[in-house]
Amino acid sequence: MATFLRPLSYQYQWLYDTIAKLAAIPVGGETKFRQLALKNLNINPDSRILDLCCGAGQTTKFLVNYSQQVTGLDISTVSLEKARKNVPQAQFVEGLAQKMPFSDNFFDFVHTSVALHEMTTLELEEIFQEVYRVLKPQGIFTFIDLHQPQNLLFIPGLTLFMWLFETETAWQLLKTDLAQKLINTKFTILDNQLYAGGSLQVIQTKKL
Repeated sequence: MATFLRPLSYQYQWLYDTIAKLAAIPVGGETKFRQLALKNLNINPDSRILDLCCGAGQTTKFLVNYSQQVTGLDISTVSLEKARKNVPQAQFVEGLAQKMPFSDNFFDFVHTSVALHEMTTLELEEIFQEVYRVLKPQGIFTFIDLHQPQNLLFIPGLTLFMWLFETETAWQLLKTDLAQKLINTKFTILDNQLYAGGSLQVIQTKKL
């Protein structure tokens, strides 16, 4: 169980933003952090992009610099209200990541930023199947999320962060081989990179 700080971080945007900025320091700041999973992708202004579990639009505001057709999906009505104010260039839809209100083969890219660790193992499998469904053939699914550190110096910081702000699902994610789950869903792994001493993972995949 997480402490009282977790609900506070969602209640107060300034607190959430401060935490996000501090967490992004090891990779060179928030701007670089939000775009790590987009590195080397060929995105054009007409590409249909889904920001999955978009929250208040923290990453959406960077995605709209790549494309004029960005959609954010989130289950939180409150977060979506903030997102619409923060990123008026994008469209926002309320819905579950496990049951998206989109047709098959709709998006060119699906992106999610530090949201998968909120999900149970079963939910992750359902989400990967849904992402595969809504992506066009040759479409790209890419994300950044937590990972078990390989550099011992990063273990205390990540452990403290998780004790203060995260739940059991985040601890479980550190033990989960996401690449293998994606392969099981018929994705092809394009790139799998670790950052911040291994405490962050970026995976880019393709639907064939």
